[in-house]
Amino acid sequence: MSSVTARNPVVLVIDDEVQIRRLLRITLEANGYKVIETAGGKDGLVEAATRRPDIVILDLGLPDMEGVAVLKRLREWSRVPVVVLSVRDRDEDKIAALDAGADDYVAKPFSTPELLVRLRVALRHAQPAQEETVFQMGDLTVDLAGHQVAVKGCEVRLTATEYALLRLLVRHAGKVLTHRQILTEIWGPNAVEQTHYLRVYMARLREKIESVPSRPTLLLTEPGIGYRLVTQG
Repeated sequence: MSSVTARNPVVLVIDDEVQIRRLLRITLEANGYKVIETAGGKDGLVEAATRRPDIVILDLGLPDMEGVAVLKRLREWSRVPVVVLSVRDRDEDKIAALDAGADDYVAKPFSTPELLVRLRVALRHAQPAQEETVFQMGDLTVDLAGHQVAVKGCEVRLTATEYALLRLLVRHAGKVLTHRQILTEIWGPNAVEQTHYLRVYMARLREKIESVPSRPTLLLTEPGIGYRLVTQG
């Protein structure tokens, strides 16, 4: 992957709608991106391999191959961040894309400011060399190196599983993690159907780190899909 600069990250847009590509080019170039575009999945894979973009915006409904198939092919050799931008808004489509390796999912019609924020978050997440050992958001502080969690400066005691769950969310902060991804990472591949584990432990975490657990502002539920730890208020 090419190195990301503060001003000129390269974005590859794979979308068969000319109007969408035109809108994205105008918007992205106005915000400092260099834009490469293609209308098909096969050409998109070629561009990704030869041009090495910093980030990819991918439509799911492509004329030559499904967007999820493009994702799976891409993930065989690249960890470039991918933000899916699609008119498909069913939970099943979002889950399939995220499980196939997408970093985020934005539905059409989309809010330009929201898309730009999602792109910035995905780019930050793609730079492990710059990963901070201390995560701070609102009243929450997580020291990954010291294995310490604090709320409003007071230490919060977590069980090993609670900490493992929070650490996973912190390491992927801003990114939606599906139930399957979390269950596989924390409890193993045989637990992918045990979503009640997640509900119980997310409730425990919220009790310990949220100001009002019934109205969480840090650990957000993506209904029918998974969870996300916010990175900005």
